[in-house]
Amino acid sequence: MHVKAKSMAFGGLLLALSVVCMALGSVIETNTLFLLAAASYFVGIVIREYGIKMGAAFYLADVLLGFLVAPNKFYVISFAAMGFYILAVEFAWGVLEKRPQIGKRHILFWIIKYIIFNIMYIPLVLIFQEILFSRKLPEMMLLIVVAAGQLGIWIYDRAYEYAQGHIWNKMRGRLLR
Repeated sequence: MHVKAKSMAFGGLLLALSVVCMALGSVIETNTLFLLAAASYFVGIVIREYGIKMGAAFYLADVLLGFLVAPNKFYVISFAAMGFYILAVEFAWGVLEKRPQIGKRHILFWIIKYIIFNIMYIPLVLIFQEILFSRKLPEMMLLIVVAAGQLGIWIYDRAYEYAQGHIWNKMRGRLLR
């Protein structure tokens, strides 16, 4: 029972931090993407500490609480996409990890990451151009936006790996005693 209570309390603290990051994204406009990315990284922390089911529950609670608390709902939708990406990527890694017979898993993992991202990103850019850019974009500009998204996901993913591998691994020993 103690382990469940400890994991619930820790999950609640991470949920609070995540929602604070979402709300601060509305207040500190210059750091919105950074704060939304930081909020979504908490989804990955919960998944790696407590498993994919707990991570999915945390993600759903985070999105629902974000809609209730955060002043800018568009930022909550952006967080939901970032958090879903992490949830899907961690699930994909869990599946690949159970299959050691697959060669070059890291290359396959990167391909899966880009597929997951592009399934979410490209339809969003194509369908909601007028909402995102307040006008319909010319084809060349649309290609530039799609290419910039590929670079953006690479940066986001590298930052996530760094946050998990270096920052969280140093902090978890102190926090989860």
